[in-house]
Amino acid sequence: MKRSKRFEILEKRDVNKDGFVKDWPEVGLIAIGSPNDPKPSVKVENGKIVEMDGKPREQFDFIDAFIADHSINIENTVKAMSMDSLEIARMLTDVNVPRSEIIKITTALTPAKLVDVVDKLNVVEMMMALQKMRARRTPSNQCHVTNVKDNPVLIAADAAEAAIRGFDEMETTVGIVRYAPFNALSLLIGAQTGRGGVLTQCSLEEATELRLGMMGYTTYAETISVYGTEQVFVDGDDTPWSKSFLASAYASRGLKMRFTSGTGSEVQMGYAEGKSMLYLEARCIMITKGAGAQGLQNGSISCIGVPGAVSGGIRAVLGENLITTMLDLEVASGNDQTFTHSPIRKTARTMMQFLPGTDFIFSGYSAVPNYDNMFAGSNFDAEDYDDYLILQRDLKVDGGLRPIKEEEAIAVRNKAARALQAVFKELGLPPITDEEVEAATYAHGSNDVPERNVVEDLKAAQDLLKRGVTGLDIVKALAKTGFSDVAERVLNMLKQRIAGDYLHTSSIFDDKFHVISAVNDCNDYMGPGTGYRLEGKRWEEVKNINQALDPDKMV
Repeated sequence: MKRSKRFEILEKRDVNKDGFVKDWPEVGLIAIGSPNDPKPSVKVENGKIVEMDGKPREQFDFIDAFIADHSINIENTVKAMSMDSLEIARMLTDVNVPRSEIIKITTALTPAKLVDVVDKLNVVEMMMALQKMRARRTPSNQCHVTNVKDNPVLIAADAAEAAIRGFDEMETTVGIVRYAPFNALSLLIGAQTGRGGVLTQCSLEEATELRLGMMGYTTYAETISVYGTEQVFVDGDDTPWSKSFLASAYASRGLKMRFTSGTGSEVQMGYAEGKSMLYLEARCIMITKGAGAQGLQNGSISCIGVPGAVSGGIRAVLGENLITTMLDLEVASGNDQTFTHSPIRKTARTMMQFLPGTDFIFSGYSAVPNYDNMFAGSNFDAEDYDDYLILQRDLKVDGGLRPIKEEEAIAVRNKAARALQAVFKELGLPPITDEEVEAATYAHGSNDVPERNVVEDLKAAQDLLKRGVTGLDIVKALAKTGFSDVAERVLNMLKQRIAGDYLHTSSIFDDKFHVISAVNDCNDYMGPGTGYRLEGKRWEEVKNINQALDPDKMV
């Protein structure tokens, strides 16, 4: 067969390296509207939900029971459920209807009703709704700071640079589990070197993650996964009640935490029960609400390839972010795992959260090159900084980042590396050489730094836990070695654990450790001229990118 040259060229386009599949409801490969999804309904007797989404209470699985008993505003549910879904959808986009009024309705809906409402909206309308429904008025951003070598010096330097670039939260993880104390320690010191008040976490299995938090190495957590079918929960040896207990364990120690879920996880794990991805995700979001967690990291996250393969799947990802805000929860809205070979598709997926703004537009912008990203790569990485900054400037949108000068980055990276060097020496850990400090100061990634003695590092990292070295010991080591400003910032983070003010929904800190949350920075968007606006000092910061010619300096 003679081929069309145009089609031959099209076949070689990056987007055609991606995988796609036609809807397959039987296995859950359908974004919204599976024929197996239940129809919305509710019945209340004696103050108890006895029927939900067509299922009588005696047929509830443990997710149904948890949602019915803990996640729904039962006082309003009969009235809210009787409203037409299209009417509620229009309220979401109506600038004359305040968020506070809508929340009373949406927190009283069942999972099937929430999906039915969202399905009435196209993506532009969803973005309009998201702009109004996010909990915190001011949008923000979170990043990943990892490397394939688990090199602590590089983590500290990368975290310091990410802090001055504007990230309010940072997440690391490990290639080798026993490196966790070093990675968490390095991220904490690096972030606070860059800017006071940056929240940090180390993503691990839950017991170790909680332990590091209790010892003062981390200040928040979000990798507490919940699922939309009972079998997936059971496979993980979990239930909604065990996750609720874990949430209370974090809160009782003054640690902010979110749950994690995302469309496609049940399909990926083989137990979607023939339901649509968004319906199952609505159940996850309602579990999060019922457990009392501050919010949710969702937006498909590590399963993004699944919704990315089906029709309307990326729309469903936006839908899950919106439902999270409709339940009055903080949302870290994904964009944190690469899912496509196409730069056009990558950008389109991100714009739906970038343009309206969310509490955290990325739940992991890669602050390192993607070859160093241990979360399987991010949708945007360190090589995309300039593109992202220019998008902010082009569209006058606050994506949470700021331009920095090369000399700023070099100075803060060097200081963070030296601070970690001093702490390692003071705590009797394997030495960090001046050569390592120099390399991390100027490095692009782990290919540019010397190898460390992994065996000795692993022994020492575990010894930190055995010795019971805490956040206060880190403060003392910093203060004793001449890094009193960093010591004070780490101490302030520990103080916040006692105050507990950042346990409110959507909490972040400014550099003076003032809490900014849905309580004191509540989203008040009601159309043009209201809500968060990129203006004043922040707009001056965003628009003055390094590449822009300065007329005052032109000959």
